[in-house]
Formats: sequence, structure tokens, C-alpha cells
Amino acid sequence: MAPFNAADAWSVRRFADGDAVRKFEDLSLVEQMVIVGGMTFLVMISPGPDMVLVTRNTLIGGRRAGFWSSLGVLAGNAVHISYCLVGIGWLISRSIVAFSVLKYAGAAYLLFLGVASLRAKLPSLDSVVAARSRINSRWFLQGFVNNVLNPKGTLFYLGMFTLVITPETSWGATVALVLCMKTVSAIFWAVFVFTLDQPVFRNRLESSQQAISRFFGVVLIGLGLRVAALDR
Repeated sequence: MAPFNAADAWSVRRFADGDAVRKFEDLSLVEQMVIVGGMTFLVMISPGPDMVLVTRNTLIGGRRAGFWSSLGVLAGNAVHISYCLVGIGWLISRSIVAFSVLKYAGAAYLLFLGVASLRAKLPSLDSVVAARSRINSRWFLQGFVNNVLNPKGTLFYLGMFTLVITPETSWGATVALVLCMKTVSAIFWAVFVFTLDQPVFRNRLESSQQAISRFFGVVLIGLGLRVAALDR
């Protein structure tokens, strides 16, 4: 997820011109879905912990690992959406303690994954392929936990439910807009993982798996430190 300041979102919502807010609500549902889908896509292509983790797992564990990791990310998105729908996202953004707990837990998990990547002794790709059926849940849990503990995810969806999907939005429109976000995300991850798993990348991995794991270990540690320093 790209950085998003929840305080900015609430300030915009509070002080924005009323006609501008109503203008979005007056758009047709299809037009609203286009806007929401575009916003979601822009966030998806912005590098962040989710993209780094899915990239790492795809290059190390293959397409199946990438797909299961991205499914975990999508499940994490559903958690963010659920608590924003009932107002808990706003409480998290306004509570210093709750936000700090989420932030440091997410940072600690990224640091854990980074250190594990640096220390890992990786098997050959053939043995990884043979073991995939036994470790699907691990890939899924990594994506899920990484996303749920990412405070930027909370702030992004809080912004969406503050500026776009408002209390005045009907439940039917809310469901349609949420499905639009989820569909754009799912398509993005499917294309992203499929592209990374193409032979042009895979054929060069056998001799550089360890280097790739260590590189992404350093990146994950850097992201963990960045998340720890994140301000609301």
C-alpha cells in the first residue's frame, strides 16, 4: 500500500466544499466504480510490503507460492474493509495506542521475515516444487499477516470509507464498490504473479536463489524500519 495520512483524509472530508462531495455521490454507480477501481489500481502499483513479499515468494517458491501469498493479501484486505465498515478503522486511526500497537506489530513481522530470508538455506527449485502442496498455508499466512498488520492498509481503506464510500452510500452501492476494489486487486495480483513466473525470470533463478532471498531480506528489514517510523 502507498502511504496515506488518515488525518489528511478526515481534514479533507471535514473542510471540503459540500458540492464537491455531493458531486461524487451524484455520479452513476458505473462512474463511481471506475473512479474507485482507478484509485485501487494506483495504490496496487505503488511498491510496499505486500508487493515485496509476493515478489519474494513468487521468485523463491514459484507461481503457486505467489498466488497463495496474494490470496493471503486479499484476505487481509477483507479484514481492513470489514472493520472500516463498522467504524473500527476510525477508532484505530484516532487512538495513539491502537495505531502504535498495529504499527510496531507490523514492523516486527516484516523484520522477522527479513531476518528469516537472510538466514534461510534454500533448497533447489525442484525440491521446492515437490513440497509446494505442504506449504501453501505458510505462503497464505505470510500474505495475510503481512497485510493485516500493515498500518498503511488501515489508512488507505479508512480514506476510501471517508471520502468515497460515505455513510450516505447505499448498501447496494457499497457492496458494488467493495467488489470493484477486490476485483481490481485480484486481477492485479494474478497478472503480477503470472508475469514474474515466466521462463525469462525462472530460468535464471537456480543459480541465484540465495542472493534473491538475501536481497529481499534486506528490503523487508528496510520496510519494517520504515513502518516503525510511520506517523499517522
